[in-house]
Amino acid sequence: MDRVYRIEHRGTARHAIERDDVWRLVDGDVFGRYTLTETIAPDGIRLLAPVLPSKIVAVGLNYKDHAAERGKKLPAEPMIFLKPSTAVIGPGDPIRLPPDAGRIDHEAELGVVIGRKAYRVPRDRAAEYILGLTCVNDVTARELQAKDAQYTRAKGFDTFAPLGPAVALGLDGSALAVEGWVNDDRRQASNTRELIFPIDYLIWFISSVMTLHPGDVISTGTPAGIGPLKAGDRVTIKVEGIGELTNPVVEGR
Repeated sequence: MDRVYRIEHRGTARHAIERDDVWRLVDGDVFGRYTLTETIAPDGIRLLAPVLPSKIVAVGLNYKDHAAERGKKLPAEPMIFLKPSTAVIGPGDPIRLPPDAGRIDHEAELGVVIGRKAYRVPRDRAAEYILGLTCVNDVTARELQAKDAQYTRAKGFDTFAPLGPAVALGLDGSALAVEGWVNDDRRQASNTRELIFPIDYLIWFISSVMTLHPGDVISTGTPAGIGPLKAGDRVTIKVEGIGELTNPVVEGR
């Protein structure tokens, strides 16, 4: 299985593909036509967010256990909201805790990266519009989420959308383990089998509302076990077959 990384290479952001444990630079567009060029050693490479989405479309209450812990009824249709592109950070970048925002939580999620322009996609063709899968941390200001009538502020702070470490190509997202760790404590553990609305349904539903562009991410929801972060923590999102996305937590300003 190939994994697409976005890296800092000689002062420039480049995509690279890992295939059979060998990393090679990409010449061209990972969303279109490209070739693989020189081989590079992954040691010491700075990983960037693997894509730069125009938007992240996140899905609330998409695991039964998370709906239960939040005391919410199961939704009749996907509950979607947007996270802005300015919230995106990559592996190793710090999550900044906004001052006076109250409790800030981690949310481990599977992200679906859109591979080509998608509008009104039939459910049975959804797979044709997927580039691959990645890890997402849907960082949330929990008290602001409860206070506001909608989620824009609570979900939209800068650094509140870590993505990475890679986009896994050709990976079946229907039965993947999803975990959220804070330091050495595993707080979240579930499987995408528990999604209320599966990936193909989400692509059909969301693309019936808005156009999805290449690189856009659908964040498919978080399982039970959400919890607060504090400065000095290290939060890791693990999704089977993709890898580990780790970010330190610092005080913001």
